[in-house]
Amino acid sequence: MQPNTRLRMTTQRQVIMDELKSLKTHPTAGELCQIVRRRLPRISLGTVYRNLEILSRQGMIQKLDVGGTEMRFDGTTENHYHLRCIACGRVADVDMEILQDIENQVGDAAGFQVLGHRLEFLGYCPQCRQNGATH
Repeated sequence: MQPNTRLRMTTQRQVIMDELKSLKTHPTAGELCQIVRRRLPRISLGTVYRNLEILSRQGMIQKLDVGGTEMRFDGTTENHYHLRCIACGRVADVDMEILQDIENQVGDAAGFQVLGHRLEFLGYCPQCRQNGATH
């Protein structure tokens, strides 16, 4: 499927997207499937995963490849940064302005035409810190 083609928005796809966009937790497909099952009890994990892939390819959601852990999904498509807890795997949004000039600097330094960037910060979430996680 090519991005920017007209996507048929099935009921399942709409529910998956609505539930994902209502969350700030960046769930895995399995976590989102459990949430979606409250509205669509018979939906399978495979259906959720396939629809997440389609929505991601269409640019309607983001698929987050977070350092060797299970894929996570984000309903926010605007450019933003993430924090990932190296103890529990939790992913959170960082509320800060995007570094606009960094793309030009990197492109100039490497001779690339930079189209965008992703930035992930690593650390310990408040709960893991409270439970004694440290490096």
